[in-house]
Amino acid sequence: MKIYFSYIFFLLFFIVSCNDHADKRIAENIKEAKKKELVFETINKGWKFTNPSINSNTQTEVNNWNEWRLLINELNEKPKTTIGAFQKKAKALSKRIADLNNNIPPPFFKPEIKSRIAVLTNKINSINLFINLDAIPAQKVVILVGDVNVELISLCQQMEEINRKKNIPKEEGESDMIKMLDTSRAVPTIKTQPIYQKIE
Repeated sequence: MKIYFSYIFFLLFFIVSCNDHADKRIAENIKEAKKKELVFETINKGWKFTNPSINSNTQTEVNNWNEWRLLINELNEKPKTTIGAFQKKAKALSKRIADLNNNIPPPFFKPEIKSRIAVLTNKINSINLFINLDAIPAQKVVILVGDVNVELISLCQQMEEINRKKNIPKEEGESDMIKMLDTSRAVPTIKTQPIYQKIE
């Protein structure tokens, strides 16, 4: 009889302990769900990319730069549903920014543009990295979104500056002076070897 009671006691103890573990697991799941919801809300509020405005002359230059247009379109489309949608968007943005170095219009194929694209690439890749972590640092992602906006404006201003300088009329003789400064046009010096005549 004692064995029977001890089996019943162990069975009840097992059921109670299982219920305690289930309650703890449920409480942890609720806490994790609230944390994910807070991360989603923070990123959703901060995911605001500016649409950089450029003047009509610069716009004419970038009209055929397909990669630029695709990047701007990707930035303007905001995910809405879940954190997974933001993760997919971050991956798409990383791909678009990697493609931006392709087919840069000739007037903008300059080190100052390439360096700004490199900084922009770094910021967007950082967003992609942070948003795909297990514990997403939502505030860091929001700060990086702001940094991307600053770098986009900087890139557009640099394109406008290049375009403005290109349209400044040259002074008389300036083109000749630039040609003279071009070292690739220098006349190469030819070394002549002395000719020895054999004296008989």
